[in-house]
Amino acid sequence: MIKRYRSWDRREPHREWTALTLLAEHAPGLAPEPITADLDAAPPTVVMSRLPGVPLRGLRTGPAHVHAMAAALTRLHRAVPAASLPEPAAWTPAGAVAYARGWAAKRPDLGEDPRAAKAFAAGAAWLAGPDADRLAVNPFPPVLGQIDGNHANFLWDDDTAQVRILDWEDSGSSDRAFELAEVAEHISRMDGHLDGDGFLACLDLTVMEAARVRDFRRLLAFNWFVMLSPDGPFATRNPLGTFERQAERVLALLGAGR
Repeated sequence: MIKRYRSWDRREPHREWTALTLLAEHAPGLAPEPITADLDAAPPTVVMSRLPGVPLRGLRTGPAHVHAMAAALTRLHRAVPAASLPEPAAWTPAGAVAYARGWAAKRPDLGEDPRAAKAFAAGAAWLAGPDADRLAVNPFPPVLGQIDGNHANFLWDDDTAQVRILDWEDSGSSDRAFELAEVAEHISRMDGHLDGDGFLACLDLTVMEAARVRDFRRLLAFNWFVMLSPDGPFATRNPLGTFERQAERVLALLGAGR
């Protein structure tokens, strides 16, 4: 398969080639195998193998899918030694906190639904507290992160009951809790039935890690909420009612649903 990049200002081709090369060495079969690359062409290209399977996005998933996804991400996060990790990923916890706080300060148009106003107020109040500050500094060892939790990037292979991972163009050294929350809270969860809570329950998380994942879920849910708002960049990309459903998600995660 030949991948030609539409943009490369975040070093997308270099990031993808580096991640595929590392995974071919440390976790073969988890991602496409790198074949060749022309990283300085216009557009840059990476040639990689094709993977079997169907995307989890939109799939009616069950326990086997959830366990396989947890196993794939556990393997990913344990595979690459710390000394071999590449540059930081394109999307970071500090960047996500700053993004959310920028929207909280902006006070975007939320429409007329009172649930949206309540979700925004709850999220802004949480962002002003100490929990969000703590997310910017990782107390745990970094991992190789794919950083895009879109469920379309996870392929279910029915023959082997395994999940493999696509799309490494934003990848890099990352925070494991941030990565797991990305999968649990990506807006693609609405296009399917993957149980985020069930997925996280399959992982061997310490109490501290679980608390960190919980707070990243709150942060990322709020970010999706404001991005889906009438002023947000994704306002027209999703079916009617997505914004209202995301408001409910923020309220539930912050314990402000009543």
